[in-house]
Amino acid sequence: MTVHAAVPHTVLGPVAALGALVMAWSLMRPDQEVRRARMLFAGGGVTGPVGFRLPDWVEEWRGRLWRLALERRELVCLPLGGVVALLGQSVLPLLAAVAAVPLVRRWLGARRSREERERREAAVIELCGAVAGELRAGRQPAEALSAVGARELGSDWGVVPAAARFGGDVPEALRTVGRLPGAEGLQGVAACWKVAVDGGAGLAAALERVAAALSAERDQREELHAQLAGTRSTALMLAVLPVVALLMGSALGAAPLRVLLHTPAGLGCLCLGGLLEGTGLAWTGRIVRSAVGVPTAGAGPLRSSERRSVR
Repeated sequence: MTVHAAVPHTVLGPVAALGALVMAWSLMRPDQEVRRARMLFAGGGVTGPVGFRLPDWVEEWRGRLWRLALERRELVCLPLGGVVALLGQSVLPLLAAVAAVPLVRRWLGARRSREERERREAAVIELCGAVAGELRAGRQPAEALSAVGARELGSDWGVVPAAARFGGDVPEALRTVGRLPGAEGLQGVAACWKVAVDGGAGLAAALERVAAALSAERDQREELHAQLAGTRSTALMLAVLPVVALLMGSALGAAPLRVLLHTPAGLGCLCLGGLLEGTGLAWTGRIVRSAVGVPTAGAGPLRSSERRSVR
């Protein structure tokens, strides 16, 4: 018995072509300096060999495709599914690719959030060191805080130097920005600022303690990530093994895609294998997350540094 789920080549061909185009734009990252030089010497357009300049409509579509590739990277699943559907002559890989788009979007969003959180953590550490250096150089706290920039903390950071410059509530402004993920260290900075202003304690020493505590916490987390790199690599290798097996089967002439997509036994094996694959990845991810979540985000070291600064 054969399960017929064939798709005409006239439908899958354009999908595969569109997929190749999206993948090319998503993987291509032209050098920023080269682009800046081209904009400078070509009057804003991109030039080719012997001074050839692309038409404006080509430039417009190039910019749109570039923005689409950067902002919607999860759409790469569609061309991949289209290519597999074209090779296997079945619509099932394309449907699976459509179902995978929101999952990949969620994964990419989580990765972007993690990167932003790490940038904010580094910015808070640099901020503490820079403000402490300005205070050691003889500046007043408000002047030192206004002189230090923190672009990685986003547009919300603008209220902090404004409050310092015009006599506002600096600790409250710091606590407001400190609610952002990764900027929790500003809660300790706010406590140090309040103690220094109200009690006359040394603000520079307190900020240096906060920066040291945050740096130690970050180093501990990076060491833990390095120790878990082997677990992640093993999970990734196990996830890629079925794809390698399919490629090997295709090279030997066994036509594994046709068996998996056009026979009841193959569909059953495909569903069972996908279920086991997803369960294994979810289990490994849970183990890694539970291990990473052992050191709480900024709780222990930050509170201890606050207590020392208050004293």
